[in-house]
Amino acid sequence: MLSAELHSHSALSHDGRDEIELLLEQAAAVGLDALAITDHDVLDASAEAAELAPAYGLVGIPGMEVTSAAGHLLALGVSEHVPAGLPFEETVERIREQEGIAVVPHPFQRSRHGVASHISSDALASADAIEVYNSRLLTGRSNRQAERFARERGLAMTAGSDAHISEMVGQAVTEIDAAERSVEAILEAIGEGKTAVLGKRTPWRISFRQAGGGVKRRARRRLAELL
Repeated sequence: MLSAELHSHSALSHDGRDEIELLLEQAAAVGLDALAITDHDVLDASAEAAELAPAYGLVGIPGMEVTSAAGHLLALGVSEHVPAGLPFEETVERIREQEGIAVVPHPFQRSRHGVASHISSDALASADAIEVYNSRLLTGRSNRQAERFARERGLAMTAGSDAHISEMVGQAVTEIDAAERSVEAILEAIGEGKTAVLGKRTPWRISFRQAGGGVKRRARRRLAELL
């Protein structure tokens, strides 16, 4: 079994804080086997991290968190940018055209651009996997909804810390029964549902700090764009 962090963000995300090297160091320090950096609507940092990952003893999974017209969707294993703003179903197809897999993060959290309130259950079930444990939770209700939906539909399940600062990488882990230690084998095993989910809540003080830091970084970037 390989342990992977499938949902994390670097400084290239509008709300991320740390450079990719810090995320890689943290992933290695907590004993992970693989890391996917999934920045919002950009691929550059993730692609670079995937190249650097072997030096840290890790499998680097390239990916991004795409803002579809319905909400967020993780594109894992892609090598080219997937455009934002496309319909959910088209976004899924664009990911699969690159032999990647489409994972729906926090689907029932409307405040965090979860897709469930904007698409049908059948459309949601058309993804390759559902993130059933996201560490950035308040009550856990949305995670339970996601897990119940995935189990009822027989869908593959993943977990993710949704880390926006390096020390939260590995807070939620997907254990994957992959045939070998490679991106291709990991993605294939996830798609086949050969996963187990482990996780714990991100401390509230960290969640608030992440959110506050994201607001400040967005404000600075908007100001820089205006000047």
